Amino acid sequence: MASERILVLDDDDLIRDVISERLERRGFDVARASSLEEARAHVRAALPDVALLDIRLPDGLGTDLMTELLKDDVPCVMMTAHATVESAVTALQAGASDYLEKPFSMDRLTATLGVTFERNRLRREVRALRKRGPLVGMVVGPSEAMERVMELVAKVAPAETATILLRGETGTGKGVLARALHESSPRADGPFVNITCSALAETLMESELFGHEKGAFTDARTMKRGLVEVAHEGTLFLDEIGELSAGVQGKLLRFIEEKTFRRVGGTRDLNVDTRIVAATNRNLEEDVAEGRFREDLYYRLSVLPIEIPPLRHRPSDIPVLAAHFLDSYSREFAKRVTSISPEAMEHLVRHPWPGNVRELRNVVERAVLLSEGTAIEVDTLPPALTRDADGPRDAGGFVPDLGPDGVDLEEMERALLREALRRSEGNRTEAGRLLGLSRHQIRNRLQKYGQEPGDDR
Repeated sequence: MASERILVLDDDDLIRDVISERLERRGFDVARASSLEEARAHVRAALPDVALLDIRLPDGLGTDLMTELLKDDVPCVMMTAHATVESAVTALQAGASDYLEKPFSMDRLTATLGVTFERNRLRREVRALRKRGPLVGMVVGPSEAMERVMELVAKVAPAETATILLRGETGTGKGVLARALHESSPRADGPFVNITCSALAETLMESELFGHEKGAFTDARTMKRGLVEVAHEGTLFLDEIGELSAGVQGKLLRFIEEKTFRRVGGTRDLNVDTRIVAATNRNLEEDVAEGRFREDLYYRLSVLPIEIPPLRHRPSDIPVLAAHFLDSYSREFAKRVTSISPEAMEHLVRHPWPGNVRELRNVVERAVLLSEGTAIEVDTLPPALTRDADGPRDAGGFVPDLGPDGVDLEEMERALLREALRRSEGNRTEAGRLLGLSRHQIRNRLQKYGQEPGDDR
């Protein structure tokens, strides 16, 4: 922070000189101005990194210069006397980063500048990531792990016929990365068809993917094109591919190898030009060993695997991703939430994020909606997230409080099932992963407690 250039604009000689001298003693490069004219001359010579602007000046208003500086993306902190606090609030609504009410302490000024510099740094990183084109979204961040992922994506995207397997936990952004692969490939003008395999009833999987001929089965009143055909000259994204039935796995393998298939009830081979991008949060090697997934299909899909690391393994991505979502939801909800307090950011960075980037996105969305000021504070974060820092833990994980009367194990199991299904958005495969159970074990427990089968994902 010591090399940052700060413009200090105030017509009160004493205030201006005291602030400037103290900032200079802390290593800042300070430009002093007592009028708008003098300040503009400094700006023409060199843009400041931050501007400290008084509101009322001999030749106009500091907010006029603020408007000019914001066009060059220079953050502005307004300085105001008590009588003009209302004007400072108006300036915040117009884009000022913060305001300081005179008289203020040097500690208050330093803290404000620190938050302003950090916020501006994060914004620059987000903009830099956006400029990288379609390979930007909820999965990106500055960590070395994600840099390696994006480098690999950039290499494989142009290979438009290559099948790609995306691996990672739920919420890491496999769907966003699949779309980025499509939009970065020569197929970008073609369709991008997204299908979640676990959402398909087993009896309909083959028909949904490969279509059917009229009369192929009782309800087949007309011919239907499958998603493989719909994605012709584009990309078919098969999410949760580990949930495909054995028969459909075989038919998919033939299509990947030969680019031909038959509709259900059909007698002739059809050819389409469709790239397959698959994704899974399962351990496919284990599924192969236990006979749940075809070994030959696994090896065919694994020619170009891309592993997306969980968010807890790349905490340096959290501030940039949080800033990205903050900016997005602030604009969507028309709110003036422009920053995350240091205390709230500490909670975000320390949280283990079992739901990964999707969970972070949802937390920031909630916080923006609940925020009444210009910053996300700790009280706008979910209670479960702020408790993470204080909950008792041992080497084995969270230790529940048994209390004087003990616990009801069945009720605890029900509560864990509800929470796992909430976090996984009803996906039973992912809920099972969170609890160390299979999808069928999850289903059996839900039936045990009298819950309707519902979504059998």
